[in-house]
Amino acid sequence: MNEKLKIICKTMEQQAWDTVLITNPKHIYYLTGYASDPHERFLGLVIPSGEEPFLIVPALDAESASSSSHVSRIITHQDTDQPYEVLSRHIHGKVGTLALEKGHLTVSRFEQLQHFLQFQQCEDIGPILQRMRVCKSSSEVAVLKQAVQLVEQVLRDGLKSVKPGVQEVELVAELEYLMKKAGAQGPSFDTMVLTGTQTALPHGVPGSRRVREGDLLMFDLGVFYGGYASDITRTFAVGGIPPKAKHIYEAVLAGNEAAISAVRPGVTYGCIDRAARTVIEQAGYGPAFLHRLGHGLGLDVHEYPSVHGLNEDLIQAGAVFTIEPGIYIPGTGGVRIEDDVLVTEEGALVLTTFPKQLTVIG
Repeated sequence: MNEKLKIICKTMEQQAWDTVLITNPKHIYYLTGYASDPHERFLGLVIPSGEEPFLIVPALDAESASSSSHVSRIITHQDTDQPYEVLSRHIHGKVGTLALEKGHLTVSRFEQLQHFLQFQQCEDIGPILQRMRVCKSSSEVAVLKQAVQLVEQVLRDGLKSVKPGVQEVELVAELEYLMKKAGAQGPSFDTMVLTGTQTALPHGVPGSRRVREGDLLMFDLGVFYGGYASDITRTFAVGGIPPKAKHIYEAVLAGNEAAISAVRPGVTYGCIDRAARTVIEQAGYGPAFLHRLGHGLGLDVHEYPSVHGLNEDLIQAGAVFTIEPGIYIPGTGGVRIEDDVLVTEEGALVLTTFPKQLTVIG
């Protein structure tokens, strides 16, 4: 049994849980090494108290589960089976307390579990898994670094396609082609390329708008590589841009650097959000910084922590998160600069290396 599963078993003993059921495929990968997208089929990691853990997987995935999972006991179910009934047959004795992921299960699946397992009460193991994932191991950091390097190469190559007249969606298509070509599993979220006044939309949707001389041009993209996500945003100038746009850019860059300088173990996440926000407020754009400073990064592109001004949790060495201040002015445009950072004992190690000084294209 690996160390992560030992932590779960120790927690079970402390909490007097009878059985743990993990259903989030990301957490099953995290705990067992088996990566799968079961689609609508049932997938679960079952840890009965005092017994050997087992995976219950769709029959068509049995071979891949056996070859990659640290858990050797594999139970399968056919498409014509009732998977929760199959599950119940392999859990011995009554289940008093079942620990599961409340944030992942649908109501329908929960009701089926309740019917077939007839447990007396349930507890949420989600917060424990969240805490376990905060501090990345050296092997996790190595994969995250590769994911960052890959997306930065994609951005460098994608910029070669930028010219007046090209559409936002054409640039998105080129970037996502380059991701696959470079060896990524795929984008870690919907790739965003926005130009001109569209850059004032923090979550704008790329469309048919064409790049024009004098535009701001924003790229927000990431990849999954080895099961881990990267996420980077850079904003460029297409030819000459107005002085106000340059002033916005410099304010965002200063906020980004202030937040990075504030990162160290023992300070709060709220502290680093406020460090960036103060700089942007002093530049006169406080209300235009519309979102939190950043988010955790790992198996998911958005995971704990949420880096905002009210989060008073303490930063720990080994945490990885984004720092991405932005200013958005409707009718003018917006700027966001996003880095991925690893917390070390000395402070922030910035994993993203793509230049942040204002770059003019064309």
